[in-house]
Amino acid sequence: MNFSGIIVGAAVFLIIGICHPIVIKMEYYWGKGSWWVLLLAGLCFAGSSLFIADVIWSTILGAFAFSCFWGIHEIIAQERRVLKGWFPENPARHAYYESKRKSL
Repeated sequence: MNFSGIIVGAAVFLIIGICHPIVIKMEYYWGKGSWWVLLLAGLCFAGSSLFIADVIWSTILGAFAFSCFWGIHEIIAQERRVLKGWFPENPARHAYYESKRKSL
């Protein structure tokens, strides 16, 4: 039996589950300007996946990389969700959100 597909599938499921709350917290505390952290992490994971000989670990690192890249889109979308009131805004950044709402 070959369990590599199940292992990679479970890992990707966990990666997506981990990345979603990370994106929410990053936007809450640092705003959408923290997208570069996800870019840097994604590039590091993508680069390291190129040098890992084991196919399973290389695939998992590649999945982590592209989840970080997708997180860049999601952190920008998360700000829009906060502006719509779907997610709580950071009270310390209230003035920023108000200025964004006025420009809409």
